[in-house]
Amino acid sequence: MTPTRVRFKVVAFAVALGAVTYFDRVCISTLAPSIMKDLGLDKVQMSLVFSAFALAYAAFEIPTAWWGQRVGTRRVLTRIVLWWSAFTMATGLTQGYHSLLAIRFLFGIGEAGAWPNATRTFSRWIPMAERGKVQGIFFMGAHLAGGVTPALVGFLMTLMTWRQVFFTFGVLGVVWATAWYRWFRDEPGEHPSVNAAERELIEMGRSAEEGHHQGNVRVLLQPSVLGLCAAYFSNSYGFYFLITWLPSYLEQQRGFQAGSLSLFAGLPLLMSVVADLTGGFTTDYLVRRFGLRIGRSAVGVCGYAVAALAMLAAAYSGSYFFSAVLIAVAAASSMFTLAASWAACIDLGGPSSGVVSAAMNTTGQIGSVLSPIVLALLVQHFNNWSLPLYLMAALYAISSVCWMFVNSTPRHEANPE
Repeated sequence: MTPTRVRFKVVAFAVALGAVTYFDRVCISTLAPSIMKDLGLDKVQMSLVFSAFALAYAAFEIPTAWWGQRVGTRRVLTRIVLWWSAFTMATGLTQGYHSLLAIRFLFGIGEAGAWPNATRTFSRWIPMAERGKVQGIFFMGAHLAGGVTPALVGFLMTLMTWRQVFFTFGVLGVVWATAWYRWFRDEPGEHPSVNAAERELIEMGRSAEEGHHQGNVRVLLQPSVLGLCAAYFSNSYGFYFLITWLPSYLEQQRGFQAGSLSLFAGLPLLMSVVADLTGGFTTDYLVRRFGLRIGRSAVGVCGYAVAALAMLAAAYSGSYFFSAVLIAVAAASSMFTLAASWAACIDLGGPSSGVVSAAMNTTGQIGSVLSPIVLALLVQHFNNWSLPLYLMAALYAISSVCWMFVNSTPRHEANPE
């Protein structure tokens, strides 16, 4: 019997989810000048609005992932997307600083847990041999959406106000949530379109202890999980540099003008799209060839090592062109590790993959909160734009070392009785 391909539709839903999250997340950054002008906000107030989202997102990541393990990702992802869609629309109704701050904090609460619950979904629906590739496709869709959002928002602003743009993006989430809840099922065996051959293909790669158990949070104490979380800090720290201060660095430190500034500010995300996909295929190939530990860790160690060297070279480079390209290479190298990182959450977490991925992403969000603040303080006190790049290079190097201690082989396989 030929297996059906329902799991590919699940992946398509997840990719659409990743795209919608980045549409809504990047949207406010693109619209910030219009919002600040209309509401009379200064840069500090707008920065706190951005941080309010990241803070709430980090605080509620693990609880929402745990909830997904308890009741299933069909219900939880539906709630998540409806919640954040409502507050995306509400952002367009805000009348001042305090209401905007509160709405974006509530937005962060609502979006928290989206990606860990997507990972939980992959753990139930995707065979082990395909997990790295699928994670790479997922992140590719998200970063591609983030890359095109500024241009899309720019086009929409010729047709409507910034408030109407938020409403438009909010509607996308409502459409996704409605279709997801009607079509998706938490387990392949519960979906009427899955035949016995596809169900067997999906379930034969699961470890014996996965089954239908809900897992527990004690898995977070594994040394490999702690190393994975520590390694992920630099990924989000560097990413938030890209979407907050990179344009200012290119303009003030490297002298880019308007036309080339837009191109090189967007280059890291465009290169990351390729890195996401190739990283996913690479980790799956290495797993097949050398096993889980090397298959995941080699990608993490090498990816972050290249990122560290490229970022260090970018800080030292005397050429504005090569500096911008090297920053993009560093960012893409960091994103090359994403598929291995999130696939390792499934490998290590088993039934607790949602909580493990949430813990890892929470560590990353701490980096997201600190990144723009630390950069601003360094530049303000030392008047040196190279210092933040040196710091990022050091963080990438630390992540490379952390990956050396990550063993993605499930415990019952690593230590057979």
